[in-house]
Amino acid sequence: MTAQPIQMYSAEEYLELERAADYKSEYYRGEIFAMAGAGYNHNAIVASLSTEIGFFLKRKTCRSLTQDMRIYIPENGLYTYPDLLIHCGKPEFLGDKTDNLLNPSVIVEVQSPSTGEYDRGEKFHLYRSIPTLVEYVLIDSRRLAAEVYHKGEDGLWSLVSEAYTIDEAIEISHIGLTLKMADIYAQTEEII
Repeated sequence: MTAQPIQMYSAEEYLELERAADYKSEYYRGEIFAMAGAGYNHNAIVASLSTEIGFFLKRKTCRSLTQDMRIYIPENGLYTYPDLLIHCGKPEFLGDKTDNLLNPSVIVEVQSPSTGEYDRGEKFHLYRSIPTLVEYVLIDSRRLAAEVYHKGEDGLWSLVSEAYTIDEAIEISHIGLTLKMADIYAQTEEII
């Protein structure tokens, strides 16, 4: 048996396919990766975060957008859809279309069984190439766990806020928001 060669695509081919697709895919170094559907807790957490953060940012210069907003990272060529992002000031886009945001300030990923290691490892590494990104938030959909990483003035990333019980909270300092774990996990099922 011989291995089948991996089909490679240009970024332009990916965008053409993606804009016509019924499902979302990531693109990195010529390969297209279909994104798996999310479970109940994942979606409930994203909805809660969207509500809490969206309400907090109402009438402010920052905006939150959910998983249908694709970002592009010119430094490494990744096209992906964070679970939630925050951008401050005027949005910047790739080209003349408004479907590839270039300047997120905060990215939130809700970790699922299939994405947890990627979100914490390689994806975080790729995200760190975004010049405007100052905070990265990881929320676990399987257990009570939330972490906020912040980029210091020296360009180094460090864990600055974490919570592991329902009575705790995390701080997204870039926008001055404290998020209670009880609010983040409000509509979830059987979180440990």
